[in-house]
Amino acid sequence: MAINRVKISSDIELKDRLVAINRVTKVTKGGRTFTFAAIVVVGNGNGIIGWGLGKAGEVTAAIAKGVEAAKKNLVKVPVLNGTVPHEQEAKFGGAEVFIKPASTGTGVVAGGAMRAVCESVGITDCLAKSKGSSNPHNLVKATILALAEMRDAKMIAQNRGVNLDKVFRG
Repeated sequence: MAINRVKISSDIELKDRLVAINRVTKVTKGGRTFTFAAIVVVGNGNGIIGWGLGKAGEVTAAIAKGVEAAKKNLVKVPVLNGTVPHEQEAKFGGAEVFIKPASTGTGVVAGGAMRAVCESVGITDCLAKSKGSSNPHNLVKATILALAEMRDAKMIAQNRGVNLDKVFRG
C-alpha cells in the first residue's frame, strides 16, 4: 500500500510533541559520555503527521533535531469527524497496534506513544490498543503506519474512478 507523503509548505502550522527521551552512556577510558536520543511527533491537528529521531549531547538539541527530521517525512491521514474512518491493524518490529473508531465524546483511549500520535494528527475520539512491544520507537512507527493505511470514502471513489454515491450503494 502506498503511503500518502506530503510536501511541507510554509503555511502549515505544525506542533511538535515529545514522545520519549533516551539517555545513552558511552564508557571510554576517559570516563563516561552521555548523549540523548529524542523521538518527536509533529502534526497540524488536521490530518498531517510525521515523526523524527534526534540525537545530540543535550536534550534541547536532540529535540530540535527530531523536529527537523519529523518535518521531512510527513504523511496525510484521513480524519472524519474527529475519529478514524475504519478499524486498522499494523505491525512494525515487535510492536503491533490496533485502532478503531469511537463515538463523539469518547476521547482518545490509547496509551503513551500511541496517544501522542493520535492527538497530534487531530483525532479526538478513537479506541487503540498496543500489543507486543512497548518500545516507543516501534509504537510510533506502527501507529503512523496504521493511520497512513486508512482510506476514506473520497479516496476509494477517486481510486475506482466512480461517483461518491456509487461507493455506498455498491
